[in-house]
Amino acid sequence: MTNMQVIHVPGLGNSGPEHWQSIWQSNDPASIRVQQADWDNPVCRDWVEELQRTISAVQDKDILLVAHSLGCLTVAHWAQKYTAPIKSAFLVAPPEVEINVELKEVLDFAPFPKYRLPFKSMLVASADDDYLTIERAAYLANLWGSEFVNVGAIGHINTYSNIGAWEQGQKLFEGLKT
Repeated sequence: MTNMQVIHVPGLGNSGPEHWQSIWQSNDPASIRVQQADWDNPVCRDWVEELQRTISAVQDKDILLVAHSLGCLTVAHWAQKYTAPIKSAFLVAPPEVEINVELKEVLDFAPFPKYRLPFKSMLVASADDDYLTIERAAYLANLWGSEFVNVGAIGHINTYSNIGAWEQGQKLFEGLKT
């Protein structure tokens, strides 16, 4: 796997130490994380540009993106503007940015990019996510040409979901690496 680089793309507030994304990163020291200047007041343009800086620093490797929540929208907006050797994107629990928005901080990321992503992707969603209905998650997966996976009722698939290292997600992600 030395010819691949995993890049973690967290969402609003970053992913704390108990979040599966942080656990995965600590278990894979070669993986890297996008570091946003402001995790709590996201600006779409700034987040996309920081993702581009992180991606462009990777040399001669295929890239696997692991995005959570607003990180998924960052990836989708990035793909409208840039290209890179992205092998696949693992998109987990994107938030609603268009209708009945719960998180006002995400409004700068509206509207949803409405095109197929130019790389293989999987959108993973929970049946009881407070920030996006399962129907809207399926709609997004269809828009983006992503494989859609409903992982059942585990909330926003974050620290509060009490899923630890999230083995189910690890298995899904392994499938994207091939």
